[in-house]
Amino acid sequence: MCGFVGIIDYRKQASDINFDTFIEKASSKIEHRGPDDSGRYEDDYVMLAFRRLSIIDVQGGHQPLAYGINQRYQIVFNGEIYNYIELRELVYSHGRDLNTDTDTEIIVALYSIFGTDILQLLRGMFSFLIWDREKHFLFGARDHFGIKPLYYIENRKMNMFASELKSLTDFYRHPNINDEAFQHYLSFQYVPDPSTMLEHIQKVPPGYFFTKKTGESLVLERYWKPQINPARQLNENQLKEKIQETLIDSVKVHMRSDVPVGSFLSGGVDSSIIASIAKEFHPSLKTFSVGFEQKGYSEIDVAKETADALNVENISYMVGHAEFIRELPRIIWHMDDPVADPASIPLYFIAREARKHVKVVLSGEGADELFAGYNIYKEPIDLSIFGHLPKGFKQKLKQLATVFPEGMKGKSFIERGTTVLEDRYIGNANIFSAAEKQKLISMDIQYNPTDITDHLYKDVSHLDSISKMQYIDVMTWLKGDILVKADKMTMAHSLELRVPFLDKEVFKIASSIPHELKIRHGETKYLLRQAVRDLVPPHVLNRKKLGFPVPIRNWLKDEMYDFARAVIWESGTGDFINKSYVNELLDLHCIGEADHSRRIWTVLTFMIWHQVFIENIYTFHETEQYMHI
Repeated sequence: MCGFVGIIDYRKQASDINFDTFIEKASSKIEHRGPDDSGRYEDDYVMLAFRRLSIIDVQGGHQPLAYGINQRYQIVFNGEIYNYIELRELVYSHGRDLNTDTDTEIIVALYSIFGTDILQLLRGMFSFLIWDREKHFLFGARDHFGIKPLYYIENRKMNMFASELKSLTDFYRHPNINDEAFQHYLSFQYVPDPSTMLEHIQKVPPGYFFTKKTGESLVLERYWKPQINPARQLNENQLKEKIQETLIDSVKVHMRSDVPVGSFLSGGVDSSIIASIAKEFHPSLKTFSVGFEQKGYSEIDVAKETADALNVENISYMVGHAEFIRELPRIIWHMDDPVADPASIPLYFIAREARKHVKVVLSGEGADELFAGYNIYKEPIDLSIFGHLPKGFKQKLKQLATVFPEGMKGKSFIERGTTVLEDRYIGNANIFSAAEKQKLISMDIQYNPTDITDHLYKDVSHLDSISKMQYIDVMTWLKGDILVKADKMTMAHSLELRVPFLDKEVFKIASSIPHELKIRHGETKYLLRQAVRDLVPPHVLNRKKLGFPVPIRNWLKDEMYDFARAVIWESGTGDFINKSYVNELLDLHCIGEADHSRRIWTVLTFMIWHQVFIENIYTFHETEQYMHI
């Protein structure tokens, strides 16, 4: 796992920026992504800077890596190609030589043979840039699901690329907030692709590549799009066998490494599946768990029970509120864009602990989206009664629900049941409604969350409701929240995270599961659970999903109340955020009138992000605690 920065056509840019100094500083900001080695390449058209975390071919994988006659190609690559051993034979079969054992050289060698078609061959997580010195042509891509990030700036004369947003922020003396991204953030709790919270900086979307010839505009093209095709070619038993077989193969190739590999372990089924399979290939596997000192917010005991059942070592870390508060600005700095998912916090701490023991960890991200694991996916079944009601009666019920007081039992059920899926479901988070946003911010509400989801629903209009919800989450929540925090919180500690569920072969079989085998008898991930019954300890198979629970709701009433007040008071966002309304939400939450913790946390996260990236009241160094200026 690594990080890079690239600039093309920089000599055409009329600017007072010293690009040599700029790229050095931009590279230093991502030293945490690659503390083992660094490299530079420069010619009349491009600059490339690289930071390396050595995983495969530790001694021979220096980047930028040159390939071809007269070093025609230069590549910088962040990620892992899990089928690189098999692809090596394909390279040799076309008469090409290889000088290293790295997956990096496999990519560029294949590119010299197949051009942009190589993306159909790659199995893994990746973002990369390949510079063709002969044709003055830059090719770059991001993996299928968006596991690895890739940011860019485009103006009339040049492009800049980076593995993290923070490497590009110095290009603008006074970066501006993207109003559309901000309004969507208040709905989703993250910024949906391809935008970022800063104007002019964007993300290459997952499943896309770009081409850029010097002097011409960048061209983005899609090479892969997830397709959910519930099928019945296989019966239930055949599907279970295929799921288990594919998962075992995925974990096996995800464990390819020249350095030690461990596994995260919560109290749930997803991480237990990964650890159970990984242990068969690596009996001395170390597992890592995290919990909070608050009663009821730790799964360490269950994780240890699972580790004992698997006969693997378990190392745990307990987080307290004081450490939580102290590290929060640094965590948000590492996140780049604000992501108001409290689960990012325990991930940060367990990654720090794991890095003391291993350089690579496996994790269970993606299982819920691919195999229908979220409890919200039960909603179409719970609301099916409304499908039998006359349209006119449903309209009257919906009108009646509007006069019910907030919090009244049955109000939400009626509102959801009388609202079509496309209007009620935008993903796992739906934080502020349009009316609530209008109370919170001073700008006009110009953007609706359905601006993001409408075209996605059109893609899957022929599918059942559960499959539609899965597709929405794969295309929004997974890449905008789950994978962002997974990458940023582990790379903050120079730890490579691998996600065997998010393998294109696993997706292929998961996407074929009929909807009636996804949720059955009120049980989520039904077929996945059945498929791994002989792999996973029995006590985790049917446990309620918790993941890494975070006591934000309780802490905001007590331990974090003064901290929250201080953030609201000190934040430089008063010109566009109604601080009185935020304080009102906090007070109502504290007296128990309603649970506003998610809304409050969404605002607090943005306010701290604003202090870090706009107000610049914090400075960071990779080896020191943050300093408050």
